[in-house]
Amino acid sequence: MTLRQLDLTGLKCPLPALKTRKALRSIGPGERLEVRCTDPLAAIDIPNLVNETGDRLETIDRNGDQIIFLIIKAEAVAV
Repeated sequence: MTLRQLDLTGLKCPLPALKTRKALRSIGPGERLEVRCTDPLAAIDIPNLVNETGDRLETIDRNGDQIIFLIIKAEAVAV
């Protein structure tokens, strides 16, 4: 499983959510995305984004002022 990292420290709302959405579009099903943010609103925005996209939020960790999200891209749905 591939892990991509996205460092969004120092960015303020709405940039962390917008950049996370763009990064999720660029990875394939089953791949993981680690997102690091310092904006406190990201603790609300990123989980809401993941809920909207249908992907899975594996973990949310805090390290000092950083919030670290581990997101797994959802499998493609057959139509």
